[in-house]
Amino acid sequence: ACLGPPEVNISSCLNCINVTIKLPTSHFRENGKLLSLIDIYKELDYDITLKTLDGEHKRPRERTTKEIFNTVIEELYPNRNYCVSVMVTASLNKHSIPSAWKCITADSVAQQDYHTVAIAGAICFSLMLAGALKCMHAGGYIRQKKSLPRTLV
Repeated sequence: ACLGPPEVNISSCLNCINVTIKLPTSHFRENGKLLSLIDIYKELDYDITLKTLDGEHKRPRERTTKEIFNTVIEELYPNRNYCVSVMVTASLNKHSIPSAWKCITADSVAQQDYHTVAIAGAICFSLMLAGALKCMHAGGYIRQKKSLPRTLV
């Protein structure tokens, strides 16, 4: 029996790709319950192939004992497109179908963080400005034009 393609989801991080892998389902049942591949094989190997402009790079084989797990591919070039395909094999079963290619661009600076930094910067600047004005006022550099007329007091 072939080990079907795993389910793969990818998201970008700073100079890296976060790969979430869900093992393919098995068709084996025991007492009416569908068994997972971990139930059957205890542990499985998975191979990740990374495709870039200059070709395909097979990463070192890794092992899992979980149904759903994730791994991070690091030290990538920012703003470059990467595609990922995962293949799962068992020690007793080398027949497997790789997942479809999933592609993403690695972040240079995580885009969502940029907005946070910009907002935080604006708030800091406003507070510093307010603080500086308060100090100048307390120091007597900024005086109120006139004291209020006696009738208003």
